[in-house]
Amino acid sequence: MIEKDATPVSAPTRTVPPLRIGDLVIDPPILQAPMAGFTNAAFRHIVRQFGGAGLLATEMVNARGFVWLDENEAEHPDRLWGVADEPRPLAVQIWDNDPETMAKVGRRLAEEYRVSVVDINFGCPVRQVTEKAHSGSYLLREPSRMHAIISRLVEVCAPTPVTAKIRLGCSRENINCNEIARVVEEAGAAALTVHGRTAADMFRGNADWERISEIKSHLRNIPLIGNGDLDSAEKVVAAFELYDVDAVMIARACLGRPWLFSQAAAALRGEPIPPEPTLPEQRDVMLKHYQLVVDRFGEEKGTVLMRKYACCYAQGKHGARYFRTHVAKVSSAEEFHSVVEEYFPLHDPKRESQDAESVSSDAC
Repeated sequence: MIEKDATPVSAPTRTVPPLRIGDLVIDPPILQAPMAGFTNAAFRHIVRQFGGAGLLATEMVNARGFVWLDENEAEHPDRLWGVADEPRPLAVQIWDNDPETMAKVGRRLAEEYRVSVVDINFGCPVRQVTEKAHSGSYLLREPSRMHAIISRLVEVCAPTPVTAKIRLGCSRENINCNEIARVVEEAGAAALTVHGRTAADMFRGNADWERISEIKSHLRNIPLIGNGDLDSAEKVVAAFELYDVDAVMIARACLGRPWLFSQAAAALRGEPIPPEPTLPEQRDVMLKHYQLVVDRFGEEKGTVLMRKYACCYAQGKHGARYFRTHVAKVSSAEEFHSVVEEYFPLHDPKRESQDAESVSSDAC
């Protein structure tokens, strides 16, 4: 695990090479994780403006739902909003438990949408996906079905690379990531991403980076991407320094800090880590994000969708609780801007106190 109180590693002791997924070169080898309900086109646009993410990804797409929409000539899923026209490289993650359903969607993504990577979700621990749909991390208990899904997608998506994301296992008593890693590679996947928790863990406890690192010896040729608890540039550097991984994936920590990728990329290059934007600058980023969402979904739906993002932007700041309480109720642009104006944290007493002490010390 990468402990929160571990000695910071601000610069690598070696050059970290680009990640290669098939013929695709990912530089820097820092990936943005697909996150349901969050990593839509608006969020990806903000991340791209800051830079630093070598590969961005959509929210996970329900393959069965995509097929139904297609057969009924309905608009394709909102989760594919922006995919056709936005810059590459870009990965789209899909999920289901039927090889043919997955193949239908994978082929469309590769041929029509021309995505850079088709990623398969074998890691989602949410009950609606696992117990109700027997997909996501549920399939970790069925390696043969995983093999069938991957191999079929590899067949129909070629030459677009197919990758897989897994967890360590279904539970701490049933960790089978080494076996699954071999299955993923034998089925023809071009890369493997491992989240360092089990499905039963959900997001509790610490990601086990020792377990992630051990998987590398069970892979012959494909790269290993580590995921879990990377919430600072220093931890990204530490992951490469301490563990046998070819790339890292940043997830929840970037939702309110889309500039985290640029900080991590600078650290990997051995450059000074850019400071956090000022609180007024962070507020302005959030407001730009809000406008992108509203432009796509309209004022009412866009405002409701933005509530969760706004909470992420305020997380960890002085007064965040008051802001969250009020922003969770907004339903119009006027209400949103009013709450932001009145409650978004623009002062950090702790930071201001440290700055004052620094000025006082310098004066002496």
